[in-house]
Amino acid sequence: MEKKENTEEKKVEEEEEEEVEAIELVLFHVSECYVYMIPPRKTAASYRADEWNVNKWTWEGTLKVISKGVECIIRLEDKSTGELYARAFLRDGEPHPVEAVIDSSRYFVLRVEESIGGRLRHAFIGLGFRERTEAYDFQAALHDHMKYLNKKKTAEEMEQQYQQTSSVDYSLKDGETLVLQLKNKSGGGIKSKFFEQGFNNLSLEDNKTKNGETSVSIKLPPPPPGPLSPVISPEKSSSEVTLKLSLDEKKESESEKNLPEESESSKKKEAQDIPDDDFGDFQAAV
Repeated sequence: MEKKENTEEKKVEEEEEEEVEAIELVLFHVSECYVYMIPPRKTAASYRADEWNVNKWTWEGTLKVISKGVECIIRLEDKSTGELYARAFLRDGEPHPVEAVIDSSRYFVLRVEESIGGRLRHAFIGLGFRERTEAYDFQAALHDHMKYLNKKKTAEEMEQQYQQTSSVDYSLKDGETLVLQLKNKSGGGIKSKFFEQGFNNLSLEDNKTKNGETSVSIKLPPPPPGPLSPVISPEKSSSEVTLKLSLDEKKESESEKNLPEESESSKKKEAQDIPDDDFGDFQAAV
């Protein structure tokens, strides 16, 4: 039974791996490209497009750049049927299958591969695009795949280093406990004046409710002091006001009567106080 379960688990794992490997991501697609038959390289110099007769191409179709895991595939397919014409592979650690010419930005040399009779054979063909933007996007897609491979390689190296350095087991085993000793800070008993004044003015009382919970009650401040001036009752106010008005009128009348008497007496006093002027009486002098 155990053997059957193990074989079933292995089959499931293999199927999952096949599904993961079958995922393909199209990085670049162009509906028009041209293939040229180029002469063999005689020297170590770079390729030149003016040696190909670019106006006479041997094949025309679509080009796809497909990323499949670690591998990148450049596929040349027929426009109408989708039949494979040629393909090239970009792999880590192998020579780059695409080489740019030195006299144009739209033409490249492609190293295609095919297994014939169990033997892997390769050939060099010329590849051209109608627009410069298409040629730039083609190069950018290949560059992105190379960046992905480099990042994956560095991630694997970092994982290996981590596994080698993290061999020490710091986990707690059965029966082990961890004890922490925390020290009290010196400034924990200091109270601020604001809170001391506030709690001195307020009196808090703990009242236990029926449910056993406690509630805090705060005493209200005393009422404000009464006014300084006496309050006049409405019954006495009318009579007292009339009496005050009558008394004021009598005082005014008496003061007016006394004014002329005082003015006459003051005049008499002034006449008496004037001294006799001998120089002014000419009859006495005669």
